Amino acid sequence: MIKLTINSKSIEVDAGTTILEAAEMLGFEIPTMCHHKEVENHTSCMICLVKNINNGKLLPSCSIPVEEGMNIVTIDEEIHEARQTGLELLLSDHVGDCEAPCTIACPAHMDIPTMNRLLAAGKFDEALKVVKQNIALPSVLGYICPAPCEGACRRKPIDGAVSICLLKRFAGNEGIYNEKPATLTGKKVAVIGSGAAGLSAAYYLQMRGIQVHVYDKATTAGGQMRTEIGEDRLPEAVLNREISVIENLGVKFNMNTQIAKAEFEQLREKYDAVILASGLITDEQKTWGISIAAKGFDADNNNYLTNLPGVYAVGNTLRPSKLAIRSLAQGKEAAAAVWQMLNNKPIVGQPMKFNSKFGKLVIPEYAQYIKESIDGDRFEPANGMLAGYSKQEVMIEAARCLHCDCRKIDNCKLRDYSNQYGAVQQRFYYNERKPVRKVFHETIVYEPEKCIKCGICVRLTEKYGEPFGFTYIGRGFDVEIGVPFNESINDGLKLIAEKVADECPTGALARK
Repeated sequence: MIKLTINSKSIEVDAGTTILEAAEMLGFEIPTMCHHKEVENHTSCMICLVKNINNGKLLPSCSIPVEEGMNIVTIDEEIHEARQTGLELLLSDHVGDCEAPCTIACPAHMDIPTMNRLLAAGKFDEALKVVKQNIALPSVLGYICPAPCEGACRRKPIDGAVSICLLKRFAGNEGIYNEKPATLTGKKVAVIGSGAAGLSAAYYLQMRGIQVHVYDKATTAGGQMRTEIGEDRLPEAVLNREISVIENLGVKFNMNTQIAKAEFEQLREKYDAVILASGLITDEQKTWGISIAAKGFDADNNNYLTNLPGVYAVGNTLRPSKLAIRSLAQGKEAAAAVWQMLNNKPIVGQPMKFNSKFGKLVIPEYAQYIKESIDGDRFEPANGMLAGYSKQEVMIEAARCLHCDCRKIDNCKLRDYSNQYGAVQQRFYYNERKPVRKVFHETIVYEPEKCIKCGICVRLTEKYGEPFGFTYIGRGFDVEIGVPFNESINDGLKLIAEKVADECPTGALARK
């Protein structure tokens, strides 16, 4: 038996046990990417580095066996930096997006590709549920949003961007989503203003079980969406319906209510938080004790908290803007920050996760992405833009989506660890990136440029007796994983295609 210490805890293990295995016995988590418990080890990623304090050496914990008297530490500043560098080296050769460009361009960060796939499959109710995760007024925004997402669509230079706003509008108009807010927690929040930002904040807080009271001097909720946009662009019935949905969740609307300084102070005493979403700030509001910036209230860019405890500011109270989608996004993010405050969590708002991106497609790559789509130019609805798409038109237009997002967006180790260790994708930047390729199996998709050459798939196909399987092809910097003898991927993976896809630590191999 071998005695050693890990993070000041002693342990005795059998000879031949790796440092990683010993650490796991003590409950310490060490990141790994190239390690897999089913197959022999092939150290390559160097993300599992730990330090032997006795000699100061960094060691790959997944492959180094324990030694008598070792004194191991699994994380410190040097280890963190080494893991970060290892991740950045992997990213330097990684050509792939985590999130689609359209999602990144959307101020509300809506999951557009998933919505498109559901609409293309005729799953309209499920599509609406996806939209409402990030947009409280999907129908309204489908009429009035200037569609920055479409400007970023990779299909735009090919034959026209996917008509995302009309698709979102259809989901809002036709989908049925019987929302059920969480049980009320006893917490209360006041929202001053019933425009896009205020309605969004109210919706997301109420859905979390926080009772919201909206205050507005107007007689009817809607803000500039009601007063500044004509019926020819946004039918009033659509706006009324979506506001009614929010009201039916339990949000209390107090209209015809003027909020001056005295009333504002009363709201601060009565409620657990106050969100200011009343539009351009007035001279009266400038006396409320809130710090003023160049164009409006001064609030934190991430959590929208002002200098007054428990008071948040969003929308046009910060700066003038005609983008309702931006105000909606800020309302959602402020709601997240308020929820964090009420639950004694760090008030960070809605932080963005690490996102790999490789830029624009070049013409030779168009065909690679069209493989997952259908041919055909973008088209306008047969009955006109105001009427929108029919069900058949929606399914066709949604199917034009190129599937630019990663299939493993929520379970990619490379993304998770890059986020955890603050990796910078461009640190070891190449002037020219590799061209994107997509190889289709009957049940999985292989994207070689996302591969980190860990070899897990190679060893698994050997273990499970695939006739061809995967192997290393080429040498040096040009090595890649592929099927030997120029066989097809369908011939290479006949037995465990889905297993190797599931075990791949990145999105290089993924289920269709």
